[in-house]
Parts: sequence; C-alpha cells; structure tokens
Amino acid sequence: MMPDRFWITVRDGTRLAADLYLPAASALPCPAILEALPYRKDDLTSGSHAEDYIRLSGEGGFAVCRIDVRGTGSSHGRATDEYPAIELDDLADVIAWLAAQTWCTGTVGMFGYSYSGFNSLQVACERPPALGAICAIYATDDRYTDDVHYIGGSLRAIDQIDYCHYMTTCNAMPPVPALWGDGWIDEWRERILAHEPWILRWLVEQHDGDYWRHGSLRPGYERIACPTMLVGGWADGYRNNSFRTFEALRCEKALLMGPWSHQAPARSMPGPHIDLVPEMIRWFDHHLRGTDNGVNRQASIRVFMREATTPQPDAAMVNGSWRAELDWPPAGARSETFEIASPVGQGARIDTLAIRPDVGTAAWNSCAGGLPWGQPLDQREDDAWSLTYDWDPEAGIAILGHPMLSLRVASDQPVASLSAKLCDVFPDGTSALIARGFLNLTHRHSSVEPSALIPGTFEHVTVELDATTWVFAEGHRLRLSINGVDWPNTWVPPRPFTLQIDRSSVQLQLPVVDGPGVEMAPFTLPVNRADDHADDHADEDVPTVWTVERDILGRTTTARTQYGGPSTGRDGCRQRETYRGEVGVSLLEPGNSWAEATTRYELAWPEGTAMVDSHMLLRSDAEAFEIEIRLHSTLNGEPFESRSWNQRIPRHLL
Repeated sequence: MMPDRFWITVRDGTRLAADLYLPAASALPCPAILEALPYRKDDLTSGSHAEDYIRLSGEGGFAVCRIDVRGTGSSHGRATDEYPAIELDDLADVIAWLAAQTWCTGTVGMFGYSYSGFNSLQVACERPPALGAICAIYATDDRYTDDVHYIGGSLRAIDQIDYCHYMTTCNAMPPVPALWGDGWIDEWRERILAHEPWILRWLVEQHDGDYWRHGSLRPGYERIACPTMLVGGWADGYRNNSFRTFEALRCEKALLMGPWSHQAPARSMPGPHIDLVPEMIRWFDHHLRGTDNGVNRQASIRVFMREATTPQPDAAMVNGSWRAELDWPPAGARSETFEIASPVGQGARIDTLAIRPDVGTAAWNSCAGGLPWGQPLDQREDDAWSLTYDWDPEAGIAILGHPMLSLRVASDQPVASLSAKLCDVFPDGTSALIARGFLNLTHRHSSVEPSALIPGTFEHVTVELDATTWVFAEGHRLRLSINGVDWPNTWVPPRPFTLQIDRSSVQLQLPVVDGPGVEMAPFTLPVNRADDHADDHADEDVPTVWTVERDILGRTTTARTQYGGPSTGRDGCRQRETYRGEVGVSLLEPGNSWAEATTRYELAWPEGTAMVDSHMLLRSDAEAFEIEIRLHSTLNGEPFESRSWNQRIPRHLL
C-alpha cells in the first residue's frame, strides 16, 4: 500500500512533505495519527515501520500522516537544529490541518520511535487543541543527561561517530526530484550552502541550561494534559524515560517496558517479542474515539523482569517474565541497602584506584540497536580494572526502578568522574551488567554551574543508576564495580587521575519489589510478515565491524565500527549507506582522545544520482576540543558543492 503524498503549508508559508495512509471509505471520518521525523521518509527510511502505518490505518481505522520535518527530506525550509522551537509551531499547524479535514473526526494523536517519540512529548507540552493522545516509543524526558550528547555531565564518546555525525550528512541531501520538481538541484545547492552541522552547537553547550531544557519534559511534567503512553526497552539508551516520567505525569498514562533495544518490539535484538501495533490501536481507539475497550481498567505499568542470561553481543533472547503494577511506586516497594562491613577493630578503610582510561569496553554503548550497537559482554575484564564489592543477595529478590549509590570520594585532580555498575556474578564467575550510572564529579552539586574538585578532599556524592529490572537466582552474587571512566561510552577526563573511596561510606540502595504484581492480559505475538525487515539492507556488502584494538607500544586503545549497504526507496531510488567510525584514547595522556567518522549516502533516481560524503575528526587535548568536518557532494559522478568547518572549543570542567 503506497500512501498519498502531498504538501501541508504551515503559518509562515513553508511547505512540509507529507504521506497519508487513509483507511477504507467505510471507516471515514476517523481520527488522525501523526509521526514527524528528519530521516527522509521517501528513501533512507522509506521501509522503516512501513507495515505499522498500513496496519494502523487498515486494522485500526486511523488516518496516518508521516512528514519530513522542516528542511529535511523533501520539506521546505532549513534544518537548523534538532527540535527547534519552529518545529513545534509547524507540528501544531499540521495537527490543526489534519483535524480540519473532512475525513477526520477532529481528533489527532502523535506517535513514533526515538525522534518522533521526543517530539510527541514536546508537542504535548504545547497542548494543541486537537491533540487527544500520544504514544512515545524510545524517547527521553531529558535531552541533556539522557540523550546521545552528554551523560552525568560528561560528553558521550562513541555516540559522536553515529547520530551526532551522520545528521551532518543527512541534512545536506537533496529533496526527492519527483516530488520537488525541476528546481531540485538549485534547492540542493542552497541547502548545502546554508548548512551548519548540529554537532558544533552541541559541543559548545557543555553544561545543562536553557538550551537543553528546551525540548525536555523534565522537570515540567505538568505541561502534558493529554493521555500519554510510554514504551521503552532495557537494552535501549532511553530507559530512564520510564518510572520517573510515569510517576511525575499528571495525565492519564501507561508504561510498557520490554527487554528491547532501539528497534521495533516485534523484531528487536533481544526479545522476547510482542506486536506493539495492537497496543497502539487500543490506546488510540480508547482516547481518540472513546471506545470502551478496557484500556482504562488494565494495569497501567507492564514491565519485563529480566533474569540471568549469559551475556552475548547479539543475544536473540533474554530470560525473564512479565509483571504488571497499578501505579508507581508499586504497592509493597521498598529499598534494601547494602553496605561494606569493615573488619572488627579496624577503622575506616580507604580504597585507592589509579584510573586506566580505556576501562568500559565490555559494556560498550548504552543505546543498543542493530549491530554494531550490540549488547554488553561479560564484565569480568572491566571488573578486573575496577574496585569491586560483592554481596550475597537473597535468591529470588527482584529489583525494579533506579538503584542509588552514595559514598565519599576524593580525587587527586580537579576534574574527575565516577562510573558505577551493578553486575550479577554467576557461580562460574560470569559477570552480567544489570545497570550503570555515571557522574562527572564537577557536577556533584549542579549541572548548570559545575565546580572543580579540591584535590585530596573527600566529598559525599550520590549517583542515580539507570532504571532497571533484575531477579537474582540461587547462588548468584551482586557486584558493585566502581571506576573513574566508562569508555568508549563517555569521553575521558583531561588528565590522569586517581580515585579514593571511603568504603565505610558506601551505601547501595536497591529498589526491591515483593510479590507477583497484579494480573495482566497476554500480549499479541508478532506475525512473520513479508516486509518485517523491509528497512534492512538487502545486500550488506559493507561488512559490519565492532572491534577494540590495543596498540601496546603506542599505548592507545581504539574502538571501531562499520555498517551499511544498499537498499531501495520510492520513485525508483537505488540507495547506498556507509557508516564508518572510531574512537580512541591515549593511555598515557587521556586528554588526548579522538573520534573520527565518515558517513556516505548515495541516492540514484531516474532524474540523477546524488552523493554526499561527510568526514569528521574530533580531537581533544587537556584544554579543548578541536573539530574538523569536511563535506563534499557529487551529481552524476561530477563534483557539486563542498563545505568545511574547523573549530576549537574549550573544555569547561569536562
């Protein structure tokens, strides 16, 4: 089923390219559901979730609209940043336009994965009159510390070579010739010449503040009034937009947390899988049509409780079972505290750790999706370079929520960081990651106004770990692993440093739940459909790479990734994507770190072949970041337009 394609004109006259999937005439008029993305609906992501749009329309009886946001894909305007204020105005106008159509009942919903989950929350805060409900999948409530830019006040490292870079290339691509018409080449040239890579602003905005609060639901949760469904995954980087958001929302709400990564729950790696489409249909059917289908009587929180599973980077399934709760915090929830006992007759003991700057490779990236963005490995290698404290938890104890760590810590440098990981240690010694937390210690009091540490001075700090679930098996141990870095997930502090931990101060609080929860209805299981993998590369002739290389004599460690391949889009488009990147760190001078990435898109239409290639080199020393980006393009194999950027950006307690 191919959608109708047309333009929606917003208040300043800008035209946005839109797809529309209408149900059968017998289902009209009907509510509309909107998804808005910058990822090029007609080529690069033309197959992504396409079956969902067809089913939401055909099975759900909704009019489904998908648009390229301003300045992306075939939409007019300029893409100046992610989630700019004008995008919220645009989407409010689109909602009003949809509501006014003769085939629409006047009520509209918003939904989507990742970016479109983010802007579903953002638009809901604006309360456009026709917006009746949203479903935000793999989204965040905090753009500063729970997105791909910063975490705990530190710059994310390996994310710089993926989304943070490839949007430079994506935003420099031309509109679709068949949609734009004869002027598509001129528009492409103007788009490149006006282009500014988003990453440049992100590197400047190193501390929390107005820039990151824009587009963040946190802390103003009361702004959302329409019913809100949140969907997340334990293998996804946006897992924290779960319990804290659900608890703070004051609207009708639901939370579904599965074992999934940044992929559709019907085919995520890992499973178990469910069919999310019926869940969305029931949610929107109740809140946009008023159908009495039991949504308001079912458990509002459904979570997959993970159990011990041998760590694998490409695990297809994890062990566990589903649990339902009526509210948050759950009935019977309690906090269980684990402390470190000092031997009788001994005073406070100080544990000292000289930080090796490449510790963390076993945990890899915090936002798994398709490979090479896989799942955590056995943590024993990282544990060996960390301070570890083990306990024997009660067999069957179940944790659900955010673990909290408090302790007294000192550093010999004014800029240092603290990494905390919880692991399940199997009887054979296997160490499986349960949850992680990270804090740039200069942000111990504030991420808006950080302050340097006083070397050698102990201070009390608290680290909130990521939301998690786990059920401990007989004979398994609980391990707290403390380090000063989590590389390549985060950028390393500017100078070598040593941490001291007052072990008598260590308190680990686990959010424990008792009992089985409440009864819940079974999920619909996914059906193997012909186009379930329509967005996968048909012929992955770009080998997928995930390696960690240690240069013994050069004293450096490098993590490398590569993926991509050919696929097909609409309008006779043959396309090829290539993503390559690496991040590295010096073991002797950790301030000397780097991230290097190349992204290449080639789109071949009957009207011509457009190629954009962008290369980024981001280096740091102890004082600053230096970023160089070179972008070039070709039309039918001949040079078209080129741009370059070079900027030195001081490090501010980072």
